[in-house]
Amino acid sequence: MKLLLDENLSDRIISKIIDLYPNSEHVKTLVLTNTDDGVIWEYAKQNAFVIVSKDSDFHQRSLLYGHPPKFIYLRVGNSPTSKIVRILRDNFGIISEFGDRESESILVLT
Repeated sequence: MKLLLDENLSDRIISKIIDLYPNSEHVKTLVLTNTDDGVIWEYAKQNAFVIVSKDSDFHQRSLLYGHPPKFIYLRVGNSPTSKIVRILRDNFGIISEFGDRESESILVLT
């Protein structure tokens, strides 16, 4: 499973999770920062990414349109990068299962 991290998350996260989530990207490296959420949504959909964000707009979009793409909603407030890395690493099994289940479009992690 490859993750697409939204701009509200640090791009430094990628190097710390790439061993678990190969081919994951940050919107910054794809030159998608300050881009409309709809463009990011379509990019993720066309390129088989799971979007990871703290942005409730993606949550609403996921409720409205379903998947693909799937969406991981990090409800962690203003958290340090180390906490985000820990959440993504510690929940690898849950995230992998989520990616395999066709019936779910949103995974909420705290």
